[in-house]
Amino acid sequence: MHLAIEGMKHAFTRLSTGEAMMPPRSRLDIPGADGILLTMPAYVEPSLAVKVVSVYSNNPARGLPLIYATVLALDAATGRLLALLEGATLTAIRTGAASGAATDALANADAGIVAILGSGRQARTQLEAVATVRRVREARVYSPAREHREAFARETGARAVSSPEDAVSGADIICTATTSATPVFDGRHLRPGAHINAVGSFSPEKQEVDVDTIARSLVVVDSRESAVAEAGIPADRIHAELGEVLAGRKPARSSPAQITYFKSCGLAVQDAVAAGIALEQATARNLGTLVNL
Repeated sequence: MHLAIEGMKHAFTRLSTGEAMMPPRSRLDIPGADGILLTMPAYVEPSLAVKVVSVYSNNPARGLPLIYATVLALDAATGRLLALLEGATLTAIRTGAASGAATDALANADAGIVAILGSGRQARTQLEAVATVRRVREARVYSPAREHREAFARETGARAVSSPEDAVSGADIICTATTSATPVFDGRHLRPGAHINAVGSFSPEKQEVDVDTIARSLVVVDSRESAVAEAGIPADRIHAELGEVLAGRKPARSSPAQITYFKSCGLAVQDAVAAGIALEQATARNLGTLVNL
């Protein structure tokens, strides 16, 4: 996770300084199947990759994953295919790492009480990443399904709570990793100085965080373009891209009492960098399967 967080800082900085290439994510709605196909190419020196993601809302009822993802890592010098990576795990790691990078840049240095809203794979890497950049004294988890939040608690050492208010009240860092179409907590329960990482929603129809919270917060996003188009955040509410903060082009929080909000829709530059790190680590450790195509 430490390597992933440093990699995300590199990706965000290069994107905001114009040194990365990333066309808008393409979206194809699948009629009659309640499905979406997303394709996400990017180049961040030295990494070149394409991610293909399918999101089918009816899959959980079929006993199948909501999301399937595959990442192709390519040689930037020749275009040769280097690796095929299982994308759901890679996505969870790089999404967590993005929140780790944002938390490191925006949260108060002594932030140590963490609230996780959600209990899936993404929620687990959120906690892992936050714990990499801050000394976590207490972690709480809320998910509507009691068995899910209790399983999360057993696996991570977090404390399962019975309501969003119990999770958020007094928390220094809040991470939302859900597919909810409506706000998952009431912003009135936020303490001064709280930092929020919102990573679950990826369309204007989904909204994990209420409007009042966004209005009260210093808003930092992974990409202005994606935040406006995919999260529905008004352009005039956006203080900066995270890469601008990391590069020193825009300031972070102005006081310990300021509430900060990081919205990530997920970017192809993250996948390219994460794939490069994974491939480098796999090669060094002789992991994976060699296939001739």
